[in-house]
Amino acid sequence: MTQVKAGDTVKIHYKGTLSDGSVFDSSEGRDPLEFTVGSGEIIPGLDTALEGMEVGEEKTVEIAADEAYGQHDPNGRQEIPRSQIPEDIPLDIGTALQMQLPDGRAMPVTVAEVSEETVVLDANHPLAGKDLTFKVEMVEKK
Repeated sequence: MTQVKAGDTVKIHYKGTLSDGSVFDSSEGRDPLEFTVGSGEIIPGLDTALEGMEVGEEKTVEIAADEAYGQHDPNGRQEIPRSQIPEDIPLDIGTALQMQLPDGRAMPVTVAEVSEETVVLDANHPLAGKDLTFKVEMVEKK
């Protein structure tokens, strides 16, 4: 068997958990995740951890926030007047929305705070600032 290296296209099964053991993502019941190692398609810490694995091998990898989705950036939060949000948009805390950037691109945000006057939208990834653990199985290497 040959070891996985950067540039190889692979398929993995995985289960991602937080420090409290709760599962945030898993390939269970789905096709394995296919991607090219070292291409930036997955978080850096997991990408690096897969190099050297062989098909059929399983391992558990702990990934620090800096090698996952980065630290939570306070500048990623923006307070806007509630009057600028259409009334039909739900503003429950934790609701995922999209903002349109000046260049026309959409940016995902989450409702973080709501008052009578303002709404705070958070553009940080929901897993920013969190250390992650992945149990991975190398299913295939092309």
